[in-house]
Amino acid sequence: MPGQLPKEDPARRNKSTSKATLNPDHDVQAPLLPKGRTWDWQTESWWRDIWASPMASEYDDSDKHGLFRLAVLVDDYWTTDNANTRVKLAAEIRQQGALYGITPLDRRRLQWEVARGDEAEQKNRRRTAEQAPPATGDGAPPQPADPRQYLHLVPDAEAM
Repeated sequence: MPGQLPKEDPARRNKSTSKATLNPDHDVQAPLLPKGRTWDWQTESWWRDIWASPMASEYDDSDKHGLFRLAVLVDDYWTTDNANTRVKLAAEIRQQGALYGITPLDRRRLQWEVARGDEAEQKNRRRTAEQAPPATGDGAPPQPADPRQYLHLVPDAEAM
């Protein structure tokens, strides 16, 4: 019979295979950086940070090899004196880092969310309350200033 074939399983469309809530408290131990190279202190600091981050719980043994290669790129970035080389390395670091959820945007693309502890949520609520404008006193929430009310203060370009 002519016409469209039915979809295999519409309930499975757009399902994320990498969606995860990352716990900042984990017991993942950072592997040692490979020997035979003197690592820049900034690379060593980056390496410790990566393995102390919530993303470390998502890495498996096969990811270590790619992270070792990324560490070499990061080390070359910090040790090169050539600006053109540094630009090329930064671009490659950005691309390779995306595979491992290094930046917040990368984690969002992977649908990785860092679990927020009670302390972090309390800090967020406190910061939000500190940034809120004061109440008007009548119980109504304060109204934001309408920038259009200041248009009469802008000089007319044709009058100049």
